[in-house]
Amino acid sequence: MIQSQPLTAAAFAPFGDVIEVSGPPTVMINQGLCGRHTDLAKLDFADGRAGISLFDAQARALPYLLEMVERHPLGSQAFIPVSGVPFLVCVCPDEGGRPGTPLAFVTQPGQSINLHRGTWHGVLCPIGAAGQYVVVDRIGGGVNLEEHWFATPYTVT
Repeated sequence: MIQSQPLTAAAFAPFGDVIEVSGPPTVMINQGLCGRHTDLAKLDFADGRAGISLFDAQARALPYLLEMVERHPLGSQAFIPVSGVPFLVCVCPDEGGRPGTPLAFVTQPGQSINLHRGTWHGVLCPIGAAGQYVVVDRIGGGVNLEEHWFATPYTVT
């Protein structure tokens, strides 16, 4: 069993970036009426280009059965919620090309994530209601998806 925890930048750092506003804007624009918080995630693509997509994800609930994780060796992947629904983020350290023991995080309002290139992660899991997400990831040729199915699934609470 895996106990989910609140998403924090420090705990999530080995797997990616937490995209959120913390502190004052980097610069003020639009005649001082808009604060820009600049470069909050490290996009990383082996090749190809950055693309912006919209994902519609069905609601999930805790406890959640984590049966599979995947990773994208050719590019990072950012998830930015549009609908304000919290989501479960399951990630695993890489252990010799295979996923290690998973960790689980639950986002708070105003948080988005960017998964580093090659990070093992679960599927998109809005908690309690369906959610829509802007996803920024690599668009290009080649095989950019590896899946790993656990012999014994993990229960996330």
